[in-house]
Amino acid sequence: MILVCGAVGLGKTAKMIPEVVMRNKSRLCSSKPVVTVNGRFPGPNIYAREEDTLLIKVVNHVNYNMSIHWHGIKQFRTGWADGPAYITQCPIQPGQSYVYNFTVNGQRGTFLWHAHILWLRATVHGAIVVLPKPGVPYPFPKPHQEAVLILGEWWKSDVEDVINEAMDLGGAPNVSDAHTINGHPGPIANCIGQGGSNLGVTAGKTYLLRIINAALNEELFFKIAGHKLRVVEVDAAYVKPFDTDTLLIAPGQTTNALLTANLPVGRL
Repeated sequence: MILVCGAVGLGKTAKMIPEVVMRNKSRLCSSKPVVTVNGRFPGPNIYAREEDTLLIKVVNHVNYNMSIHWHGIKQFRTGWADGPAYITQCPIQPGQSYVYNFTVNGQRGTFLWHAHILWLRATVHGAIVVLPKPGVPYPFPKPHQEAVLILGEWWKSDVEDVINEAMDLGGAPNVSDAHTINGHPGPIANCIGQGGSNLGVTAGKTYLLRIINAALNEELFFKIAGHKLRVVEVDAAYVKPFDTDTLLIAPGQTTNALLTANLPVGRL
């Protein structure tokens, strides 16, 4: 089943049935089983429009309890759809399902969805892109194209072992073995098919980058060599545009920035 939907619009309802499953993923020249949504890491992105209703039935096929939090989405009289396990809901037990039913009211922009139990959000996460109502433009020039960039982390060991060891010893958990963009670390010699994450652009065109920090505990810096980024939105709120060459994004935070591909054609 798929989690991705087109931008529905006009206050319509989008129905989705994401499935939580184990899949082997290869990173840093080795493989391990990880918890995923629909077998993907990161999970699929959700697209909707302001005033749309999302009806999402999460089916749990793994041996962990599960819950999904819609980070930054305001729950108006739908607190049971917020997702924190043992707070707004009982966790979804193995073999069970839970229906999240909520409407995106008075919000548009970039959000993050992620698991909200144990350390499963290390691999169970994705973007929520809420577009403005039909006919409502952005308060900045329309970009040529949009792209979601999810910053994350990768551990060679099982993430539950990492946090359990920290809890036993009373210290901080070990740092990750790599940072990732859309699930991929940078290019690694002798690792076939692990060449990092690439974004193709056309010279002279402007792109809207929806940047999300899905790391567990780390604030991350983001920049693109030789380019300025024009920040136009932070945490799904428009801001007075400003230019910078480096972004600092905290865990769970989102930043939308315009990138103009103004260098000669080549590989950066």
